[in-house]
Amino acid sequence: MYGFNQSVPVRRLVLAISTGMRRGEIHQLRWPQVDFQRRRILLFETKNNTSRCVPLHGLALELLTDLSKIRHIGGNAVFASDEGAPVSIAKPWATVLRKAEIANFRFHDLRHTAASYMAMNGATTIDIAAILGHKTLQMVKRYSHLADSHASTVVESMNTKIFGGLS
Repeated sequence: MYGFNQSVPVRRLVLAISTGMRRGEIHQLRWPQVDFQRRRILLFETKNNTSRCVPLHGLALELLTDLSKIRHIGGNAVFASDEGAPVSIAKPWATVLRKAEIANFRFHDLRHTAASYMAMNGATTIDIAAILGHKTLQMVKRYSHLADSHASTVVESMNTKIFGGLS
């Protein structure tokens, strides 16, 4: 449907931006954790030692659905080698960054990107905290950075609703 490279690094990148999942959560992801019927991923072992449910929609859902059709018999890892063991993203990630000529960008930065996109699309700090698994709203604030243009649009929209169409 989307017509682009669906390599393992691209799938992980889409999953990270779509869900805000950590690199380790994606690396350790197993098929039994992916609930296609309810469109969610169940994370049991997280950095905070708490489980959480991550919504799965759009392109990320489509890519995982396609990937599920070619599962490796040798194991349950979603991103697996031919033997079924989880495959590290370190080398492919470094290659992608080098080819794109991007410096000073870590895989973890995609988590910040996801939080910012969620905020710019109407998610509350409570929503973002639940999805990303943050225990404090202060942590959410560190992750969800609103673009200046978005903040300007929010203020413009509020003013239009209150005062009418004056510029």
